[in-house]
Amino acid sequence: MRVLLDENLPHKLKQLFEDDVEVVTVGYRGWEGKENGDLLRIAESEFDVLVTMDQGIPHQQNLTGIKISIVLLEAESNRYEDLAPLIFRVNTVLKTIKDGQVVPVRS
Repeated sequence: MRVLLDENLPHKLKQLFEDDVEVVTVGYRGWEGKENGDLLRIAESEFDVLVTMDQGIPHQQNLTGIKISIVLLEAESNRYEDLAPLIFRVNTVLKTIKDGQVVPVRS
């Protein structure tokens, strides 16, 4: 499974994903500053899941026909300390998430 970490998330989170999950950051791919719609379209050819805190994506984007799944992290802030405890649940979600599905993971 290939996961794309959105640019608003700490890169350090990569180390918390399970071994069979390849995690790449938006910054590493050189996609910083891409609008959400553009990011989803280009990412879906390389990645299975986008992990983000951008709560607007499901409301602002037409996700019909999008193959990439989205995990929406909901935490107090985007600091590593607030997000790290959520990654255990994200790893569980990744085992059952379907193409194009949007799954919230809350603290």
